[in-house]
Amino acid sequence: MSYRLGVDVGGTFTDLLLVNEATGGVWSAKVPSTPADQSIGVIKGIARVCARAGIVPTQIDHVMHGTTVATNTVLTGTGALCGLVTTAGFRQVLQIARSFVPGGLGGWVIYNKSLPMAPLSCTIEAHERIGARGEVVVPLDEARLRASLRELRKKNIEALTVSLINSFANAAHEERIGEIAREELPGIPVSLSSRVVPEMQEYERTVTTVANSYVRPRVSRYVHNLTKKLRETTEDVKLHILRSDGGLASAASSQEFPVNLLMSGPAGGVTGAVWVAIQAGFPNLLTLDVGGTSTDVALIQNGVPRLRRETTVGDVTVRASSVDIRTVGAGGGSIAHVPQLTKALRVGPQSAGADPGPAAYKKGGTEPTVTDANIVLGYLPEMQRLGGDLQLDREAAAQAVTTIANALELSVPDAALGIYNIVNENMTGALRLVSVEQGYDPRDYALIAFGGAGPLHANALSRLLGSWPALIPPGPGVLCALGDATTAVRDERSRTFVRTFGNTSASELSGVLRDLAREAAQSLESESVNADDLRTTYEVEVRYRGQGLRLSVNIELSELESCGLGALSARFDAEHKRLFTFALPHEHELVTLRATVQGKGIVVKRPTLAKGGTSPHVAAVGRQPVYMDGKSLTAEVYDRSKLAAGNRIAGPAIVMEMDSTTVILPAHQGVVDDFGNILIYPDEHEALRR
Repeated sequence: MSYRLGVDVGGTFTDLLLVNEATGGVWSAKVPSTPADQSIGVIKGIARVCARAGIVPTQIDHVMHGTTVATNTVLTGTGALCGLVTTAGFRQVLQIARSFVPGGLGGWVIYNKSLPMAPLSCTIEAHERIGARGEVVVPLDEARLRASLRELRKKNIEALTVSLINSFANAAHEERIGEIAREELPGIPVSLSSRVVPEMQEYERTVTTVANSYVRPRVSRYVHNLTKKLRETTEDVKLHILRSDGGLASAASSQEFPVNLLMSGPAGGVTGAVWVAIQAGFPNLLTLDVGGTSTDVALIQNGVPRLRRETTVGDVTVRASSVDIRTVGAGGGSIAHVPQLTKALRVGPQSAGADPGPAAYKKGGTEPTVTDANIVLGYLPEMQRLGGDLQLDREAAAQAVTTIANALELSVPDAALGIYNIVNENMTGALRLVSVEQGYDPRDYALIAFGGAGPLHANALSRLLGSWPALIPPGPGVLCALGDATTAVRDERSRTFVRTFGNTSASELSGVLRDLAREAAQSLESESVNADDLRTTYEVEVRYRGQGLRLSVNIELSELESCGLGALSARFDAEHKRLFTFALPHEHELVTLRATVQGKGIVVKRPTLAKGGTSPHVAAVGRQPVYMDGKSLTAEVYDRSKLAAGNRIAGPAIVMEMDSTTVILPAHQGVVDDFGNILIYPDEHEALRR
């Protein structure tokens, strides 16, 4: 038998989910992350999950990995020193950026100082020029280029970007510069903008390619080391890395185009959430992924996560497709503090992370965290073992929270409740970014909570947003790993195609889209993906003629060919109206065409629970004092593995499992469905009366 392994490396824990490809059976494991070398935690996790499944690591054929290496490289500013080659006259493309000009100050340009990735001192100019239609206006001066590259070599750059003004129309000069650079700068990785993002708009193309160069050495080193260790353990294993858009990339592609991995980790959770929620009958979702360091949220409409063409990490925004995920520094390890100046409680974004971690972990941490507050409130009972073996120290947690209580002149339980409430408000703000601010009413969506800490906060957040039910899937702490294991290999091709609708036709447009799809399919077939399993989607960026704003519109080729460009303009107008409340009677213009080809994901067996009565008394394992809504109460504690379909859990209650803990507040009930999901509703909700 062969097995597929999903791996998600977080700031505090590394989660693994093993799938038997023949039967769909699953096993999970959770081990502490190893920030100094993430691959160490991965190998330890493989040993643990294989022991639970009763197999040896050599039986694993595929490892699907969601990683934060690229993300953290950007956030911590620890990437490579990059050189940049531009067309003569465009040396300051990164510094000028979008030429932000404040109102009334037309002569002032505020230079972009937030991009230290490719400093001006490491930027050289190539004497060449390609026209906007792809014609050669000025031939490339190779002799001057070689001299400039030799000077650049003295700067000790670690990666090189080549981004010429109109290379999206004709990549010949960039390709030649790449060849020369490999001769003059041996061992230095070279990224060409015409390969990374072959689209118009020189700043966006350049900053995206520079970001690719910035993270490339570190990502390449990590992928290489992980591949080596995996092969020492599992022999002929194939490694794939989760892309920001929820698809998978090969190890080789990940090393060459790591800019597509900037949201790799969070995308796995969204993929897993879609898989769980559709089976549960909730295609419209808000996702809540709460880890040790941050909270990631997204919106899913009709079973499809919303994508965006830009990915933002810290101060860097690049043109790369990603699931529309918003992140806030609010997680189980987020540190609570009271600034001396304001005397107002703050939570995050600083985090205790995995080392030393919250005070309750007894690993040297002393600062109060959200996890410590949950322990003081009784939401994390001392009988709970995080990851199956990490024992919590309530006394250490209370001692840490006491520093907040003293600063605010509150009791320790009230200080802990303040930490809990504030971090909930921080998470609510992120959820509003993907719902209310995008024109969606959160009351029309269920809230699915996962990650190690998500179920602790789900009931409170659903109450704040009016999003019911709060859906807690089985194994919420390893749902990201499930998403990694069940997703499919994906590739994307794009092309700038500026035409007004009157100057093109549906047949011309469909022809270009088919060409793009063919290129993407060829790359997947080289990964041994069966051509019969490929699925293609098409996306077109459209704008009103004369405007800069572009919106992405999905289109089926069959619809385009049968209904013409009118179907495309109608979709664009509808999306424009949804976002801005109006549409314009102006001519439409195409800007960019894109084709995405995806293989077939693995089918994971979703076991159903045995039917039981409404009473969950068989799963009860004890009682726990808790502090909820300013009152001291007693909550029933349940073992989730003993719950049956149809059980109704009345709040206040706590449900424990290996990788997470669920809190059900007073005046709420958790209903266990046929798949083992806990659906939390208020007592008066109509769903409970059916």
